[in-house]
Amino acid sequence: MKTLAYPLLLVAASAALAGCAGGDPAAAAPSATVPAAVAAAESTAPGVPCGEITGTGGAKTAVVAHGKVDCAAATKLLTDYFAKLTPAEANDADGPGPIVLDEWTCGSGPHDPVTACSTEDGRQVEGTRR
Repeated sequence: MKTLAYPLLLVAASAALAGCAGGDPAAAAPSATVPAAVAAAESTAPGVPCGEITGTGGAKTAVVAHGKVDCAAATKLLTDYFAKLTPAEANDADGPGPIVLDEWTCGSGPHDPVTACSTEDGRQVEGTRR
């Protein structure tokens, strides 16, 4: 019983605060459209480690998902990205990418051990060479 008290207290406090908006009920109603920057900030949680894959040149790459991305999708995305890179792109002086894979854009800077992939709605996947 004790473990339920804290979450219930949080729900009650949230409900009370929602009622404090006062005045105009439309001002308290959530907006149907959320700016991309706000959506990105809200959806990007601390990274979730998703294991390792083999990246460019056989290097082990640690996969981390941010926001509403499951590990299966994150590892598949980076696997597909590394498979799509040509040797010329992988060795480009400006770094590989950007490469578009469906709704994702992936790339990294020159000699950067981190490959970053993101969507316009704020989801992110990172791959760090080990």
